[in-house]
Amino acid sequence: MTAVAEQVESASMSAEGFIGRIPVRNLWLLMLYASDLFRTRGIGKIGLEDRPDDLPDLVAEILAHAVEVRQRRRLSLGYRSRDAVINRVRGRIDVLTTERHQLMDRGLVACRFDELTIDTPRNRFVRAALESISRIVQRKDVAHRCRALAGGMKAMGVSGDAPTRAQMSTDRFGRNDADDRFMVAAAKLAFDLVLPTEASGANVLSLPDREATWVRRLFERAVGGFYEVVLSPQGWRVLCGGTMGWQIEQKTAGIDKILPTMRTDVVLDHPSTVQRIVIDTKFTSIVTSGWYREETLRSGYVYQIYAYLRSQVGCGDALADHASGLLLHPAIGQMVDETVLIQGHAIRFATVDLTATPADIRAQLLRLCEPSLKSPGSQQ
Repeated sequence: MTAVAEQVESASMSAEGFIGRIPVRNLWLLMLYASDLFRTRGIGKIGLEDRPDDLPDLVAEILAHAVEVRQRRRLSLGYRSRDAVINRVRGRIDVLTTERHQLMDRGLVACRFDELTIDTPRNRFVRAALESISRIVQRKDVAHRCRALAGGMKAMGVSGDAPTRAQMSTDRFGRNDADDRFMVAAAKLAFDLVLPTEASGANVLSLPDREATWVRRLFERAVGGFYEVVLSPQGWRVLCGGTMGWQIEQKTAGIDKILPTMRTDVVLDHPSTVQRIVIDTKFTSIVTSGWYREETLRSGYVYQIYAYLRSQVGCGDALADHASGLLLHPAIGQMVDETVLIQGHAIRFATVDLTATPADIRAQLLRLCEPSLKSPGSQQ
C-alpha cells in the first residue's frame, strides 16, 4: 500500500463520515474557521480546533451558555405587524375592512399596528439551532440542556418556525446587541455543523455539484477566517473578498460594461516587513494533464494571479510593488508546495491536505505565510 493510500485509509478509520473523501470532522474544522463565532470574543484562541470530533458538543455548550445569559437578562424583543379587530383604535385604521364588516356598529374597529414580541426571527433561529444541534451531540447532558433551553424558549412564546438564512441576512444588530450577536454567531455555526451528511466518495474530491459548490465557498471563507484570527495579533492586516482596479489610461465608452473585475479571495498585508500576499483559493486539482507532459499547472490560474500582481505595480504602494501570490488548492493525501519568482514577484502554488489532522491543517496554513523564496521587497 502506498503512503498516500495509507494516509487516506487512516483518515477513513478515524472519522465517522465523509463528504466525498473529506472527513466530516475536517469540514467541521473549516466551518469553525469560516464562522463569525471563531472571530468573536477570542473563541479562536480557546482550542476548539484541537478537538474536532467534539466540536458539535463544544459549540452546543457555547450556544447553550449564550442563551442562558440572554434568558437571565431577558431575550431581546422586536416589533411585528399585526392586523386585528379590537374595541379601540390602535395604530392605523383599516377603513375598508371596518366598513365592509360594519364593525363600528358593534363597537369594534379593524386596525393595523406594530407590537413588541419575543417571537422574533432572531429568537426563532436560535431555538431551531438548539433543537438541531441537540440531535448530533455525543454527550447526553449537553443534548438535554439544549432541548430544555429550546423548550423554555417555546414556553416564553418563541415559535418553531425558523427563518431562512436569507431572512437572517437582513437582521441588523444595534450597539446594545453584543450578546445577541454572539448568540446568533453560535447558532449559525450550530446549524452548519448539522449540514454534512455521511457519504462515501470513490474519487479525490468526488462531490455532487451542489456539495462541491458549497465546500468550495466554505474553503474560501475558512482560509480568510483562519488568517484573520491567527495573524491579526501578529501585525497582519487581513482583507477578505476585496477588489483590485486596473491602471486604465484610456478607454472607450462601453468597456466598463465588459471589463472583468479583479476580485481577490484574501489579501494579507504586513506593513512593518513590507509584505503582501495575494491569495486565490481554488477547488480543483492543482495540476492537470498537459500536451507534452503528464502534469502541468492550469495556465488560466497562473495568468490570473500574475495579473493580480503586475496590474498593481507602479501605483506608489511599496506593498503592491513587491507583492507575492499564492494559489491555494485543497487536496486529498497530496502535498504540493512550489514557488517561482517572476519579475520580482514570488508566486506560490500549494495545497492543503484535507485528510490531515487538524493540527497539521493549521500548521500547513501557517507555513504558507512564510516566504519560500526571498522576494526583493522582503525585510527578513
